[in-house]
Amino acid sequence: MASKSKGGLGFLSAPPAAPRVSDEEAAAKYPRLRGQVFLGIFLGYAGFYLIRNNVSIVSQIFNDHDIMNTVQIGIVANAVLIAYGLSKFFMAMLSDRANARYFLPLGLALSAVMNLLVAFVPVITASVGLFATMMFINGWFQGMGWPPSGRVLVHWFSTNERGWKTSIWNCAHNVGGAGVGIASAFALQNWATSPDDWRPAFWFPAIIALVVAAISFFLIRDRPEAVGLPSIEEYRHDPAKVEMSDEELSDMSWGKIVVKHVLTNRVVVLLALTNVFVYTLRYGVLNWIPVYLGDYTGAEVSDGIMGFAIFELAGIVGTLLCGWVSDKVFKGWRSGAGMLFLAGTGVAILFYWLLPATAPIWMFYLLIAFIGGLIYGPVMLIGLQAIDLSPTNVAGTAAGFTGLFGYILGATLASTGVGVLIHNFGWDVTWGVMVGVCVIAVIFMFIVGKDERKLIEHRAAEAEAMES
Repeated sequence: MASKSKGGLGFLSAPPAAPRVSDEEAAAKYPRLRGQVFLGIFLGYAGFYLIRNNVSIVSQIFNDHDIMNTVQIGIVANAVLIAYGLSKFFMAMLSDRANARYFLPLGLALSAVMNLLVAFVPVITASVGLFATMMFINGWFQGMGWPPSGRVLVHWFSTNERGWKTSIWNCAHNVGGAGVGIASAFALQNWATSPDDWRPAFWFPAIIALVVAAISFFLIRDRPEAVGLPSIEEYRHDPAKVEMSDEELSDMSWGKIVVKHVLTNRVVVLLALTNVFVYTLRYGVLNWIPVYLGDYTGAEVSDGIMGFAIFELAGIVGTLLCGWVSDKVFKGWRSGAGMLFLAGTGVAILFYWLLPATAPIWMFYLLIAFIGGLIYGPVMLIGLQAIDLSPTNVAGTAAGFTGLFGYILGATLASTGVGVLIHNFGWDVTWGVMVGVCVIAVIFMFIVGKDERKLIEHRAAEAEAMES
């Protein structure tokens, strides 16, 4: 069912449906445009990760040169994540009614400008408060990336193919995350003027992000109907799992629709709560890789950045594997795959914690790869479940709601919370807490899984009844 534009967003408003093209032209254009828009959101979302939280990349420089301690680093890093969580939800409500072709590139370009200002305007980083404020603004623009990507996935790819397509698209997290590590290491090596000069790790990735924003604009199209094509459900003869009735669309305000299908939707709320613990694990390990390797093993800054990049690259393999396992092994029961991967994450963190400081660096890298590969599976699954188990018209808002919990609560625990743990109690307590978080995440995923199983069985029964 095509979404209805509510207006009021100016040039950002979702474009109206274009005159329908012939069936022959649709058959020729559809495959090409599907590949084109997918590439656009993949590159565009990867671009956001080049400039999302570069503070973590240079955290060891800050710590080693007494620019900021771990608590202050956590505050600045957390400002991005809190803003991103809020923006991911509120911007999603705009994105569900906006033109994805404009929405995503605009957010990426504005975020890049914020990072350039951090690098070239010294007064911004003169105090933790100012630095955190600027990174909060950066995080708000970052929230303009996921919602339009989710909108494109919902409108261009149907239910029975969306799991695999989403798992591939989700690898943009890791391409961008690894890219910022590589780009920052290159920039620091070639343009840093002193050992404590961290600024190239901000301005160089920002320039790349501006180029990516322009490319994404030329590739993305909002939805098939906007270019005269039939809806994806009609094109692939694959109806959506959840739809809103015409009566709801015409009689209910946007706010009431969001309340009914997102804020009071039991499955979406459970997914949001699960995401708190998933994101605590994701960022609780990732954000502190450079500091941990430096403190615990005496590793160089470049070694810590390499660990950061390995975590993200391993996530590509883990995300694709998790998508395949959820489809082939668990037959579409995403929560089963989520529990499996979360349990594996806990085991990998336990070994990472217990590995002696004298162990060779490659052993730390191997465990970092296992953690990154395993945790990104549940990260992908929760976003997929949110857009899959909610109506097309509010899919982005549902995913943004889970992200709100993940970033506001989960990222707070991972950044400021973990920073406080490290500063006051040391690494042993920190890693013990992280293992405990894994256990809680598995329990919540189990609760989600029971509801998800009921929905799958209900849909199967309805399909069987229609066939008979």
